[in-house]
Amino acid sequence: MRGHSTNLAAIEAEIAHLRSLALDALRRHWRVIFGRTPPAALSKDLLGRMIAYRLQERAFGGLDRESLRFLHGLARHGGSPRRRPKPGTVLVRDYQGQRHTVTVVSDGFDWQGATYPSLSAIARAITGTAWSGPRFFALAPANGAPARRNKNTSAREGRDGSRAEWAGRAHARPGRLCRRRICR
Repeated sequence: MRGHSTNLAAIEAEIAHLRSLALDALRRHWRVIFGRTPPAALSKDLLGRMIAYRLQERAFGGLDRESLRFLHGLARHGGSPRRRPKPGTVLVRDYQGQRHTVTVVSDGFDWQGATYPSLSAIARAITGTAWSGPRFFALAPANGAPARRNKNTSAREGRDGSRAEWAGRAHARPGRLCRRRICR
């Protein structure tokens, strides 16, 4: 391995050199940099990318604590965290002939004059049974993935025949509503 330097040109040259190395040479490079044998399943491209990252990390510094915490959370929970609707977003659900309107507020969700910590708590209060709040309000389908909407519809129908709708926040231009599920 060549010597370390914080000179950008030297780092770029080192990375360019990595691209020209054969798989065996990259594995030797890996052992020097990481102090252990590389995983057998890693391709030449991935080995080169990981070595290049480590070179840049040593020269310019690694990720900050917040980024590391975020990445560890992704690894721990197996995916990205659920996004929460912005305050002011209104969710509407028709359930058993009654319309329920929930407004997202900064410290939770407002329903019938009370603030709840989660949509699931509201769904439980409405139905009397345990429900996924995002699923109940049509923000996510049964498998937990974000719901996909047909651009021509503004409501989703549940298995029980009930409907969940969304209503956007008012735009800066009066009289117009945001047509996205979660207004930004």
